[in-house]
Amino acid sequence: MNLLDIPSQFDVLIVGAGAAGLYTALCLPESLRVGLITKESITISASDWAQGGIAAAVSREDSPKLHIEDTLKAGAGLCDVKAVKFLAEKAPICIQSLVNLGVAFDRHGNTLALTLEAAHSRHRVLHAADTTGREVTTTLAAQVLCRPNIQVIQQALALSLWIEPETNLCQGISLFYQGKVTWVKADAVVLATGGGGQVFAQTTNPAISTGDGVAIAWRAGAILRDLEFFQFHPTALTKPGRFLISEAVRGEGAHLVDKEGRRFAFDYHPDGELAPRDVVSRAIFGHLQHTAVDLATAHVWLDMRPIPADKIRHRFPNIIKVCQHWGIDVFNEPIPVAPAAHYWMGGIFTDLQNRTNIPGLYAVGETASTGVHGANRLASNSLLECIVFGGQMAHLQDEMLRKGQTTESASFPNPLSFELSVGDWENQQLQLEAIREKLPRLVWQSAGICREQSSLENAIATIESWQQDFANLPLSKFLQLLRPKEPASFNLPNIDQQLRLWAETHNLLDVAYLILKSATFRTESRGGHYRLDYPQLAPEWQFHTTIQNHRWWQSN
Repeated sequence: MNLLDIPSQFDVLIVGAGAAGLYTALCLPESLRVGLITKESITISASDWAQGGIAAAVSREDSPKLHIEDTLKAGAGLCDVKAVKFLAEKAPICIQSLVNLGVAFDRHGNTLALTLEAAHSRHRVLHAADTTGREVTTTLAAQVLCRPNIQVIQQALALSLWIEPETNLCQGISLFYQGKVTWVKADAVVLATGGGGQVFAQTTNPAISTGDGVAIAWRAGAILRDLEFFQFHPTALTKPGRFLISEAVRGEGAHLVDKEGRRFAFDYHPDGELAPRDVVSRAIFGHLQHTAVDLATAHVWLDMRPIPADKIRHRFPNIIKVCQHWGIDVFNEPIPVAPAAHYWMGGIFTDLQNRTNIPGLYAVGETASTGVHGANRLASNSLLECIVFGGQMAHLQDEMLRKGQTTESASFPNPLSFELSVGDWENQQLQLEAIREKLPRLVWQSAGICREQSSLENAIATIESWQQDFANLPLSKFLQLLRPKEPASFNLPNIDQQLRLWAETHNLLDVAYLILKSATFRTESRGGHYRLDYPQLAPEWQFHTTIQNHRWWQSN
């Protein structure tokens, strides 16, 4: 099959090829024709960057009940208890499924090796050295590529959902692929596009994490939830790319120290560097505010020397390698670290079957808001959520049959053509690049670790101005007038690069707006959301922030 031979119809379309998308594809019945779409290659995703591991109560000293208690405690009163119970009780079965698929977790003899991470009451984090995400996604991708019913479509960009106006049924997507916009029909669309860390100037997320699924779903009328809750990882290497230094390093005994060598985190919480992530991130931020001259370049130190050298070599070979690249010898000197945006607790509101409020549309993984993370995710529950809820899609065919869901074959007219002078094309590119450069800095400054009303409101006004500038671009006017079934072609240079820049800028603008508005809406501090002007947790705010279109409200 050559690059341009994409069927016009699938039974199921999955957008995103991280752990959630890959596992979902493998769990769907093999009788279904599945399209798996990724804007990069199948090997590039945020899941691939996950170091620490995957949490599951698999030891005799542990239990799902304890896992539930730890998850609820971390979630600061906003977890859905039913969803958390489902996650923790399904976890051991899902771990066995991964082992059966070939995931090579570390072992002590015949027993799965377990480590401790912050806010866990037991050693329950399974790992594959310090590249657990890579081991999981590589194994799942190899299995996907062996399935004849799954067609992987790489270097393809989902632009919008195809919604039937009379029934509000999602019946496919518009897709930019090989220089053209086409419409692909499906009985079910699953969004598994990961998070949106690139909306922040400092993030551990890869470049592909631009909030695509959340933005696309919002524009189609999907209900979103808890978008103000973004988790900032305390220990990102303060070098370009903000490489994450896994929480497991602190779990194994590393110390967080200031320039005087003092373990300052105990000034902020009795658990010190093993306090919940939001607490440790704010401890670092607050400490640097009092001690640093330039906050933009400031950092503290993560000292791995308390860990035995042999254990460092066995558990953290990738961290050793990356630090060596930057001239840091972890055996003899501490690592410069500072907080960075890491994980989005909020997302598209879904139930236990991954259903959204739009019939035919599903969401899995970081893109979804299942209720398992509440206001603050417990470490290593993210990969677990991808697997547990991805496994729920095994029931999709039964659901489609019950609904009698069928999609008529699509026929398309000749493509509309978009042309622009070289000068106008270059000017448009400069405008997009300027927004992409300024937007993450604005969001980091106004909605980073600590927030307050006036800076949030100023940032919203700026974002709204940029959204208007974006809407006035010639490419925006052309693409947003495209109706379902109307394909488009482009007679322009570098169209693949340019259209991806356009689409990701579109999504980041909307994501920034949604995060900022949600952060102004919640007038308290809870979990990953901290307001300097409302520093206390407020009982009257033990509700979810729920969004549809431009309406915000509290919900249970």
